[in-house]
Amino acid sequence: MAAPVQVIAFNYVLKNKGGELLDASEPNQPLPFMVGQQQIIPKLEEVLVTMSEGDKKNVSLAATDAYGDFRQDMIMEVPKEELAHLKIDVGAHLQLQLQNQVRVVKVAKITDSHVTLDGNHPLAGVDLVFDVEVVLKREATAEEVAHGHVHGLHGHSHH
Repeated sequence: MAAPVQVIAFNYVLKNKGGELLDASEPNQPLPFMVGQQQIIPKLEEVLVTMSEGDKKNVSLAATDAYGDFRQDMIMEVPKEELAHLKIDVGAHLQLQLQNQVRVVKVAKITDSHVTLDGNHPLAGVDLVFDVEVVLKREATAEEVAHGHVHGLHGHSHH
């Protein structure tokens, strides 16, 4: 019989190596995830599964182990007329159908003739530092396992 699937909820503060705050969990709103479902960064998950409730840890991840290195091949120049049907501004995010998958890209630059689209994750190429605290560890409910995601901290929220 397979081992039960685990749910872990944790508080976090995310900074870059320079100490700049990038993100944080909301106060009293820990982030729950189901182990093994690719819901958080895999290298961060590897650390969290070894921790117990109440444990706190500082976790440094190289960009390669977080959202990947910045890739120049994820930058595309598209003729402006191909996107003429869309109202776009620099910084906007678009969903594009590319080779049988949907990719989210950011409008990086607009010139008279072309639009530059960036398919990199916003944190690609950034080394990350997480301060984490595990606040809950429990077995996933049968319904959560069937749905592939957590139904609230204690498995009772419905969607």
